Amino acid sequence: MKLVTQTDCMAKTYGAEGAVVRLARAGYDALDWSFFELAGPGSIWLQSDWRERAEAIRDLAAQEGVSIVQAHAPFPSSRGLEAYDGMIMERIRRSVEVASIMGVQHIVVHPKHHLPYLSHRGELWQMNVDFFTSLIPLCEEFGIHICAENMWQRDEYRQVIRESICAAPEEFAALLDAVDSPWITGCLDIGHCALVGIDPCHAIRILGPDRIAALHVHDVDYVQDRHMLPFTESLDWISIMGELAGIGFEGNLTFEADQFLAKLPSQLREDGAAFMVKVGRFLIGLFEEHEA
Repeated sequence: MKLVTQTDCMAKTYGAEGAVVRLARAGYDALDWSFFELAGPGSIWLQSDWRERAEAIRDLAAQEGVSIVQAHAPFPSSRGLEAYDGMIMERIRRSVEVASIMGVQHIVVHPKHHLPYLSHRGELWQMNVDFFTSLIPLCEEFGIHICAENMWQRDEYRQVIRESICAAPEEFAALLDAVDSPWITGCLDIGHCALVGIDPCHAIRILGPDRIAALHVHDVDYVQDRHMLPFTESLDWISIMGELAGIGFEGNLTFEADQFLAKLPSQLREDGAAFMVKVGRFLIGLFEEHEA
């Protein structure tokens, strides 16, 4: 099991190349490239030299002793607006192509869920079966797997988090089975499970090792999507790691916990990244104890 982290906060702080160097030297085995800024203007991946930049970052990572194994496409994947939805599909395609140049094996693409889930379950279900099926040729073209993710929505009236598409692990499993392609698999977001009242261990058992190719590991307080470091909020990480070992999970431990870094002054973020590595190694140790 490799210890991986997203690049978002460190890239915003030190630039793309600076993030690679600092995260490698903090002790990570590999990186999860965050393409979030592709949802707006000004991304480095919209400049004319984007292919050369991707190759240079890939080579820099190798020089620093890390690989780039996972990525996250820009989101949201839809807003129900023709101009935005057309643009974001082009940006998702760009992120997939950049990720393939970097050597990424799995890229997370959010399901479409711009409609209220509770009153549009059937429509969102079919929309996403069609959506992820439509992405299979893109996977085949660039040799990269796309991972759907379990989602949540915010109730616009009560301003509380509620379930969305793939939040229920049974629905998530059924959607992946309906798409029925080795190119389309699942990223289980541990924090998102808790936010909608799903025990992460239950989700792990239902999805199993054949559907979970990637993880988003972060801690929450069961109220807000805080994306904090494990053991700083409320989740039971000993049980979670034991459950992952119990199903024979074969993927990586990937932090999506950059809010821990974002809360620190920029002068402390390198130290914060090093501390996150210690926590990650502890989690992997728990996994290996149960695995044995």
